[in-house]
Amino acid sequence: MSDRHSDVRGAHGFETVAIHAGNTPDPTTGAVVPAIYQVSTYKQDGVGGLRGGYEYSRSGNPTRTALEENLAALEGGRRGLAFASGLAAEDCLLRTLLAPGDHLVIPDDAYGGTFRLISKVVARWGVDYTVADTSDPAAVRDALTDRTKAIWVETPSNPLLGVSDIAALAGVARAAGVRLVVDNTFASPYLQQPLALGADVVVHSTTKYMGGHSDVVGGALVVSDQELADELAYHQNAMGAVAGPFDSWLVLRGIKTLAVRMDRHSANAERIVEMLSGHPKVTKVLYPGLAEHPGHEVAAKQMRSFGGMVSFQVAGGEEEAVAVCDRTEVFTLGESLGGVESLIEHPGRMTHASVAGSQLEVPSDLVRLSVGIENADDLLADLQQALG
Repeated sequence: MSDRHSDVRGAHGFETVAIHAGNTPDPTTGAVVPAIYQVSTYKQDGVGGLRGGYEYSRSGNPTRTALEENLAALEGGRRGLAFASGLAAEDCLLRTLLAPGDHLVIPDDAYGGTFRLISKVVARWGVDYTVADTSDPAAVRDALTDRTKAIWVETPSNPLLGVSDIAALAGVARAAGVRLVVDNTFASPYLQQPLALGADVVVHSTTKYMGGHSDVVGGALVVSDQELADELAYHQNAMGAVAGPFDSWLVLRGIKTLAVRMDRHSANAERIVEMLSGHPKVTKVLYPGLAEHPGHEVAAKQMRSFGGMVSFQVAGGEEEAVAVCDRTEVFTLGESLGGVESLIEHPGRMTHASVAGSQLEVPSDLVRLSVGIENADDLLADLQQALG
């Protein structure tokens, strides 16, 4: 697809921004890579005389600042904030946007960890939620109440690869005076720009495609509204679940190759989808790039390409789905996603076990792939032998 989102990135293309935003050469040595400021506190130039605004690394750290500036640039936002994990970012956001008695709308196919946080932790704080099909703006509108403060969306969703129309939902949110939150983890800012489409907040697990190498855990929020940015920054400091300097450095390093990795993830996924779609042991393939996917046209409109996540259902039910996961050799059986290596998992027993018995329960015969950047022929051969 052509680059339809250059308007949110200023004068330079995404790849240039990913490499250079927040990455100012060191003024003393000329080092082209930001330093890892592995420090807890900073010498002050007199009481209250903060050098560069730094006093304590929970409140601010130069390595984390570099990452946060980069994140804001990539998403076309005013402020980026980096956290210790994706769920830490979500927790900060929920406690900033909501108070006891408030209500939010969540997807009927949300990530299990998000649902656990909302249903088991935030709900105990006196916040109500309604589950809705976020691919249907009318259903989301019907789920709103006079206490609703936010609409939470994942697109594509985890693990069912559902697609929601961000621009349409932004219209619903604006009309109701509520915030639209978009979890952009599956797409990454390279494939999708929610703020440009009207979202108020973008959420990332930077553990995934942003870091890209399965060697760091982190999370992020990006916003355009300055008042909301200030509120989030206050809560980030007050709550303290910030990204450490080395973790920030690892994510920043991973982002430099995000564009080329996402191109390869998507290309490999498309070949795998083609094979799975014709395999006799596969009963259904879930991928937004398929013309028969109910969200295909929306995904084609708001995404650069369709990403590296693929889910499919297998003949033989749950036991056969688990067996397929056990038989792969190049695909590694493991949770998480977005790394250079290909992963396979059984969502019902692994990443989405927390939604069992709820409205968000996933099919027991479902297998989820995080397609890596290995040789595509090797990945195809591995899946073919695993499927038998």
